Amino acid sequence: MPANIEFPLDLPEVRILKSDLTGREIIITVESTRTWAICPKCGKRTEEFHSFGRQLRLRHLPILGRPVIIEIRPRRFRCHSCEDHPTTTQKLDWYDERSPHTKAYDQWLLLSLIGSTVADVARKERLTYDRVEGALERLLASEVNWDEVESLEILGLDEIALKKGHRDFVVPVTTRTSDGDLKLLALLPNRRRETVEEFLLQIPARLRRQVREVCTDMYEGYTSAVREALPQARIVVDRFHLAKAYRECADELRKEVQRELKAELSETEYEALKGTMWLFRRAHQDLDEEEKQRLELLFECAPNLKQAHQLREELTAIFETEQSKESGQAAIEDWQNRVRESGLRCFDSFLKTLGNWMDEITNYFVSRLTSGFVEGFNNKIKVLKRRCYGITNLKHLYQRLCLDLEGYRLFGF
Repeated sequence: MPANIEFPLDLPEVRILKSDLTGREIIITVESTRTWAICPKCGKRTEEFHSFGRQLRLRHLPILGRPVIIEIRPRRFRCHSCEDHPTTTQKLDWYDERSPHTKAYDQWLLLSLIGSTVADVARKERLTYDRVEGALERLLASEVNWDEVESLEILGLDEIALKKGHRDFVVPVTTRTSDGDLKLLALLPNRRRETVEEFLLQIPARLRRQVREVCTDMYEGYTSAVREALPQARIVVDRFHLAKAYRECADELRKEVQRELKAELSETEYEALKGTMWLFRRAHQDLDEEEKQRLELLFECAPNLKQAHQLREELTAIFETEQSKESGQAAIEDWQNRVRESGLRCFDSFLKTLGNWMDEITNYFVSRLTSGFVEGFNNKIKVLKRRCYGITNLKHLYQRLCLDLEGYRLFGF
C-alpha cells in the first residue's frame, strides 16, 4: 500500500470534503463547522442557516513545494432580530473577507519578503506584484501604533537622502527599547523644525514625559524642536558626528601639506610618501610598527601635520575616557587652549563649533549615548534602497523598514 503523509492545515472550524491534485496545484475543498454568524446590522448572533455564498478560492501555505488552494463556500444565515430579517455571510477567523489568501499565507509572503523584494517574491510564488503588495498592506501599518509602545526613554533624529545627490531628506525617528532592539517610530518628509516639532507633540503625553535623552547631530532645527516639545529631555550631540568634523579639519591640512610636498619634492622622494593618506586617517593605535614608521616619514616632512594628528588623537582619547560631564568639559576646554597655542589654523571652524554646542556635546559624558543605533538604521535604509532600486513612497518605505526590523518576531511561525 502507498504510504500516506498527513499535513496540518491549521484552519480552525472547517471539515475537509475532498482534495485534488490539478497540475501543480493542490486543491482542498472544505466546509465550515461553525453554526452561527454575527449580523452586521444589529450585532447579534444568529443560527438560522439560509444558504451558501459564492465559492472562495484562497491561496494557502504550500505543501512539498506545491501551491495549495483552499475552496470554501461560506454559510449564510438569516437574522430574526432585525425587522427585515437580513441575511449575512459567515466570516471565519483564518481569512479576511476581501483577501485572496489565508492569513497564514499572507504571513508566509511577508516572511519571504524580509531581505528580498516584492518583485522577487511575486516571481517565486507565481503571483502578481499587487497580490504580494496587498499582503504587505493588510498586515503592516503605515505608522506607529502608540498603544503598543510601553516606554520611550531615548530618541534618535537624523536625516538621509532618498535619492543620491539630491537634498530630498527624510528624517527617521527611532528609539532603542529596553531590550536593546531598534524601533522605527516615523519617517518625516523633511527636516524642518516645524515638521519635527509637530511629530514630537503628537507623541502621547504619557510617553513624552518619559523621554530623557535625544541623540542628534548639530542641526538647530532638531534641537529647537526638542527643546520646545520635550523640555525635560537631555540633548546629546553624537560623538561620531563630532569626530567626523574634527577629523576632516586635520585631513584638510593633510591634503594641503601633500600638495605642497608634491610640488617641492622630487618624484622619487614623493613616492616614499604614497599611501600615507590612509595611515594618517586611521587611529594611531591600530597601526603596526612598519606603518607608524611610514607615517613618521610624512611627519618629518611636515611637523605641523604631526601636531594636528596628535591633537586629533588627544581629543578622541578624551571621549574614550570614562568621566563626568564637568571633567569632560574641562578636558575639552584644555584641548582648545592647546590648539590655540599650537598656532594651527585648521581647527578654527571646529573650535567655533565647540563653543556653540559645548553643553550638548558634553552631555555625552552623562550616559555615553551615541547615535550608533541611528547610523546602523541609516545603513538599513541604504541597503533597502539598493535592493529595491529606490523607494520614494514614504508609506511603503516605512512598512518595508518595519518588516526588516520586526518581521521575524511578528510573522515567524
